[in-house]
Amino acid sequence: MQDALKPPHHIAVIMDGNGRWAQARGLPRGLGHRAGAQAVRRIVEACCEVGVKVLTLYAFSWENRDRPPAEIRELMGLLEEFIRRETPTLLANQVRLRMIGRLEELPADVVDSLRRVMERTAHGERMTLVLALGYGGRQEIVDVARRLAEQVRRGLVQPEQIDEAAFAQQLYAPDLPDPDLLIRTSGEQRLSNFLLWQSSYTELYVTPKLWPDFTKDDLLDAIAEYERRERRFGRVAARG
Repeated sequence: MQDALKPPHHIAVIMDGNGRWAQARGLPRGLGHRAGAQAVRRIVEACCEVGVKVLTLYAFSWENRDRPPAEIRELMGLLEEFIRRETPTLLANQVRLRMIGRLEELPADVVDSLRRVMERTAHGERMTLVLALGYGGRQEIVDVARRLAEQVRRGLVQPEQIDEAAFAQQLYAPDLPDPDLLIRTSGEQRLSNFLLWQSSYTELYVTPKLWPDFTKDDLLDAIAEYERRERRFGRVAARG
């Protein structure tokens, strides 16, 4: 099955369900997040194997800042621990780490640690792993609008010069392509403020599986479903 698939160039994932996974087992939420980290490892490896070029993971949303401080500290610590432990694997597999979001809102020591990993993996050419941290789609659009407004104020850009291409160049990662496929686990059917600009024509795939239970086979099922769809980008369907 794997050999027959033509994977999307860019897959984005809303990793939902860690807390419910732990609750269903009578475990602390922190153990759910640790189980979710194991799923991240599986899916990063699987994406490398099938030839996905960009994988973007919704790791910590803008709204997650409203969670209890103890849980946020645990999440940030787990993230730093996971990336540090997985750095040799990222290097061995030629995976480049990137981050998007309002990183200034996150603990400085965690961001500095992740930036060091970004520098070490900067030459990875097999796949780019993007972590959305302190990220919100609306917040990204606001940040773009502010940057463009400042350029207009300084006389660098005229308002009539602002079009979709100019806007896209101010996104957090303007060099990355829009996602072809967005996977959401846990059965919830909403974008949750994730990649709102970039997902205009992204194919959505929702699975009831909770993120810690998501496997390589589940990823292949999502890719197979993606391959069965006809992407029209607003155009009329081709006639046979």
